[in-house]
Amino acid sequence: MLEIKNLHATINGKEILKGINLTVRDGEVHALMGQNGAGKSTLSNVIVGHPAYEVTQGDILFNGKSILSMKPEERACEGIFLSFQQPVEIPGVSMVNFMRAAVNAKRKYQGLPDMSAGDFLKVMREKRKLVELNSKLANRSVNEGFSGGEKKRNEIFQMAMLEPTLSILDETDSGLDVDALRIVAEGFNTLRNEQTSALVITHYQRLLDYLKPDIVHVLIDGRILKTGTPDLALEIENRGFDWIREEAGL
Repeated sequence: MLEIKNLHATINGKEILKGINLTVRDGEVHALMGQNGAGKSTLSNVIVGHPAYEVTQGDILFNGKSILSMKPEERACEGIFLSFQQPVEIPGVSMVNFMRAAVNAKRKYQGLPDMSAGDFLKVMREKRKLVELNSKLANRSVNEGFSGGEKKRNEIFQMAMLEPTLSILDETDSGLDVDALRIVAEGFNTLRNEQTSALVITHYQRLLDYLKPDIVHVLIDGRILKTGTPDLALEIENRGFDWIREEAGL
């Protein structure tokens, strides 16, 4: 599904990614761990096409097709979704209108007709239940006045509505209490199937206890220095990251 080849990327002239190679197959969940400043969020932003980042070398293939020349909205319509580390508020734009516009934009890209208002509201009610998103919140402006946990639930709700094939969760567990983390993770797990994949960016084991990744990668100084089974995340929880740096001779 996703193949990243020797990816180098900069922001404001500073190189952050220094040769990333990563393959995510259909149905797989990969965890990406690392210290602050390692390049984890940079990688997620580059995959979705954030204009502040410049790819200087390498390629990103999605379902066998290079996406580097695609605009962010085109990548989203192709089936890539990013759950933001800090979701923004959009005052004056209702969740209903926001999501209907997004869903119909994707349908148009796929050559499908707009979803009727009745069908859309029916789907919205069904998806909202997955993450226990209060109906009152769904009728308010996007993320306006939401708590941290509500914003993260709203991100998973949006993912449910857009039905991406590749979901990138950028520190979705940041700032969540135990109950909110469980609800968000269970909503994500409900949406998993053999055709969908995910890249989960996190510092901690607790989210992975719920999501149960297939493969764990460690990103340090813009490079993936170690890849392993979920046991690698447990080892990091106990030993930190310094031993991986030492093992790599850094």
